[in-house]
Amino acid sequence: MRRLADLPFLVILMGIGALAMFPPVVLALAERDWETARAFFNSGLLFFVLAVLIGLSTINRPVQNQARSHLLAMLGFYTLLPLMLAVPVSEAVGDTSFLNAYFEMVSCLTTTGATLFDSPERLSPGVHLWRATVGWLGGFFVWVTAIAILAPMNLGGFEVTAGTGGIAGRIGSERGEVSPAHDPRERLLRFAHQLAPVYIGLTATLWVLMVVAGEGPLVAACHAMSVLSTSGISPVGGVAGGQSGVPGEIMLWGFMVFAISRQMFMFDFRPESWRRLKADLELRMGVGIAWVVTVFLFARHWVGAYEVAAEENGMAALRALWGAIFTVTSYLTTTGFASVEWIDARQWSGLATPGLILVGLAVFGGGVATTAGGVKLLRIYALYKHGIREMEKLVHPSSVGGAGAFARRIRRQGAQIAFVFFMLFALSVAVVMVTLGLLGLDFEASMVLTVAALTTTGPLAAAATDPPLSYAALGDGPKMVLAATMVLGRLETLAIIALFNPEFWRK
Repeated sequence: MRRLADLPFLVILMGIGALAMFPPVVLALAERDWETARAFFNSGLLFFVLAVLIGLSTINRPVQNQARSHLLAMLGFYTLLPLMLAVPVSEAVGDTSFLNAYFEMVSCLTTTGATLFDSPERLSPGVHLWRATVGWLGGFFVWVTAIAILAPMNLGGFEVTAGTGGIAGRIGSERGEVSPAHDPRERLLRFAHQLAPVYIGLTATLWVLMVVAGEGPLVAACHAMSVLSTSGISPVGGVAGGQSGVPGEIMLWGFMVFAISRQMFMFDFRPESWRRLKADLELRMGVGIAWVVTVFLFARHWVGAYEVAAEENGMAALRALWGAIFTVTSYLTTTGFASVEWIDARQWSGLATPGLILVGLAVFGGGVATTAGGVKLLRIYALYKHGIREMEKLVHPSSVGGAGAFARRIRRQGAQIAFVFFMLFALSVAVVMVTLGLLGLDFEASMVLTVAALTTTGPLAAAATDPPLSYAALGDGPKMVLAATMVLGRLETLAIIALFNPEFWRK
């Protein structure tokens, strides 16, 4: 393992991606789908041999700046690796172009879940498994690199609490991490070793629970991987197309909490962990937002049903409540699954989908160092605390905020950098919307597609508008713009800006 760590990070990722092509081969052989099996087997063998050859030629090449090398590898992971991952998809799905396959793999790898295949029956089970696997691997990549690479550089949301002993400062104390000055390769190995059993165990547990709830093995596996990675990838068009019903949705909903706060999957049942979980800022903010929006949506459906003189039905009201709870949590974590009861609630009340609310939830996003996208709850919390403090000063200009150094940092420097990021996010939305508008899309479609790509919530396009937007109807230009936007949304603007810093490139 130490010897493998000397390889360039992107070469290691290339080898892992090649090995991941073999599980779809097994499923395709079981389904007697010889064409799909041949496509994935040949691609996996070819790219694994290529990765070995590149590794042998670069293993002794010294790297001057490990941090820069790994940040560039993250960019290459989302832009170059999909070129390799798209080859078996292009071969297995004969009636699609390589450009479409590349867009699909960028969408999966960034855990966006935007698909060009509106009809799930068009793809074979092996391709469905491959899409879910790529999204699942992309989610684990986010887990590891966020803590091992972005945290020491104060990026990815960690900049809000940098220097306060907050999230970035506690990274080392929680898992025995060394100082950020040490080799990033050591951090990658350490955290990959620590988080892999947790990630795999949670996925396997959810898969078993879904099977027990009555879901088919393939659909259960894809949905389990999609929830843990927040990719929203489904071989049946979403949870509404599954067989597990509400019990399966309850299982999925329970595991969405791991995208709200990283404290959930780094929990070790010690007294210190219980105290941290109780005081976790992101968890409290996420639960608060979810319940406020849920109550509002339920009241909206209730009033709508009353106005249309719908028959009073307690079960219909409970189903509407559950549909709001599941869908709000799903979009807050940028997963993008919609409950089957969410659809029934619209029929009960006669009201259309509140698309703008779903867009807002996706913009809020999940927790720092989780697989969720969006602005992130920690930045939202910093802006919220700053706003509360400013209103207090309007009433009592001479008051003292108090609450300690950490709270002051959140309200001042944390809120400032959060506001800068939010403005960069808004600027990115404006630039992408203008670009899509120049390519022929109208305002509403440009806005929804841009937010869906930047927040890595691909299913938002179909849920936020009526009639639903289709990625398959887009031209090649908008597809490539959205693919670049997905990469920007996953890496975040601050990490991209860091690559343009002259100090970052000095020896």
